[in-house]
Amino acid sequence: MSNNIEKQQPMSYVKLKFKEKADELSVEVKELIKNHGSTKVDEVSLAQVYQGMRGVTGLVTETSLLDANEGIRFRGYSIPELREKLPKAPGGKEPLPEGLFYLMLIGELPTEADVQFLSSVFGRRSHVPTHVFSAIDSLPLHTHPMTMFTVGIMALQTESAFAKAYSEGISKKDYWSYIYEDAMNLIARLPRIAAYIYRRKYKNGQHIQPNAELDWASNFAHMLGFKDEDFHELMRLYMTIHADHEGGNVSAHTTHLVGSALSDPYLSFAAGMNGLAGPLHGLANQEVIKWILDMREELGGGMPTKDQIEAYVRKTLAEGKVVPGYGHAVLRKTDPRFTAQMEFAKKHLPNDELVRIVWMVYDTVPGILKELGKAKNPWPNVDAHSGALLVHYGLVEYEFYTVLFGVSRALGVLASLCWDRALGLSIERPKSVTTEWMKLFAEGKLEPIED
Repeated sequence: MSNNIEKQQPMSYVKLKFKEKADELSVEVKELIKNHGSTKVDEVSLAQVYQGMRGVTGLVTETSLLDANEGIRFRGYSIPELREKLPKAPGGKEPLPEGLFYLMLIGELPTEADVQFLSSVFGRRSHVPTHVFSAIDSLPLHTHPMTMFTVGIMALQTESAFAKAYSEGISKKDYWSYIYEDAMNLIARLPRIAAYIYRRKYKNGQHIQPNAELDWASNFAHMLGFKDEDFHELMRLYMTIHADHEGGNVSAHTTHLVGSALSDPYLSFAAGMNGLAGPLHGLANQEVIKWILDMREELGGGMPTKDQIEAYVRKTLAEGKVVPGYGHAVLRKTDPRFTAQMEFAKKHLPNDELVRIVWMVYDTVPGILKELGKAKNPWPNVDAHSGALLVHYGLVEYEFYTVLFGVSRALGVLASLCWDRALGLSIERPKSVTTEWMKLFAEGKLEPIED
C-alpha cells in the first residue's frame, strides 16, 4: 500500500509512517488521561509565577527532552550519539539534519535511504514565490536580518495548505495532514529565504540559485556563497545541534502556543522567530561574538593573555553586565552543543586565533562566576562557540547568526507542531491572577483556584 502511495505523492511513505505512530500514541495519551488525569505533576511557587514559570512542568513535547545534568536528548539520543548514529553525506563526518528531523518526527533512527529521500523532497519543495522576495526587497537594507526573515515567512503564508483547507471546511481528524504539508514546505523553503536575505544585505544582491542535488544544509551553504566543504560540514552540524531544545524555550513554546489556536505553521513559526530574535534567546549568539571582538579590540588586538581575559571578565561583571554565552536556565554542566562545536574546531581549525580565545574564555569564566556566585550554572552554552567558527570561514556578519539558528530551529518546532495536531492537543490557556490576588492568597485570605 505505502509503495503505491509513495509513487503517487512524494514523501507520503514518511507521512504515512508518522500517522501510524501518531495513532498509536493518541491511544496511549487518551488512556493516560483517563487513568491518571488527576495525578499531580508539579507544584508551583509564588516566585515561579512571577519569574517566568521557570521549571514548571506544564508542556508535553515529544521531540526532545532537556536534562540538567546530561544535556539535550533527541528521542533519547544524546548529541554525541547523534553524531555517531545519524546518516552522513558521502565522505562527511557530521550528521545530516534531515536525519534528525526524521528521528524527531517518527521516533526512530532513519536509514540512509530515508535521509536521501528527505533531501531530494526538500529540494523539490524549495521553490519560493516571487512575491516573498518582493516583500523582503521592500524593506530598507539596514533592517535587521531577523526582521527580514520573519517578513519573508509571513509573506510565504499565502501558500499555507492548512489555512486553505480550514477555510473550506475540514474534519479535525485531518488537521495533522495539512499541518504536515505546510511544515515540509516551510522547512524546504527557509534556506532559500535566509540565503536571499544574506546575499541581499551583505553581498550587493548577488543571489545564488539553489542546487537541488545537494543535501538540505549543504544547499544552504551553497546559496550563502560558501564553497569550502568544511563549512558545509559545519552547517550540517550547526543545523543539527540547534534544531530543538525541548518545548519550554521561547521560540518552541511560542510556536506551540500560537499553533494551539489553529494558526497555520507559517503564522506559528513566524511568531516563534520573533521570540528567537530576543537578546535573552537566539540573539545571544551575536552578543557573544560581539563581546569577544570588543574585548580583543579594547585589549589592543592579537592574542590576549589569560590574566587580561580575567580582568576584562571581572570588569564586565562589575559594570552590571553579563558574560554572554555563559549560564543556562536548565543545564548544570557544559552544554553538549558547545562541546560538539569545540570538537569540530579542534579537528578543523585548532590554530584559529578567535577559536583559541573562546577556549581561553572557557578556561576563565566558570571559575569567576562560581567565585562571585553569579550563576547556578557557570558553564558555556551553545552560543559561546558558534560565532568563532562562522567567522573563521568568512561568515563575519554576526547580525545574521540568529537567522541561521532560526532555519535550524524549524526542524524541531515544526515536527512538534505536527505532533500537536496529530494528538489533538488543546488550545493553551493558563489561568492568570493579579498581584492583589496573590498578596491575599499569600496571607491565607483566599483559597487556591480550582479547575
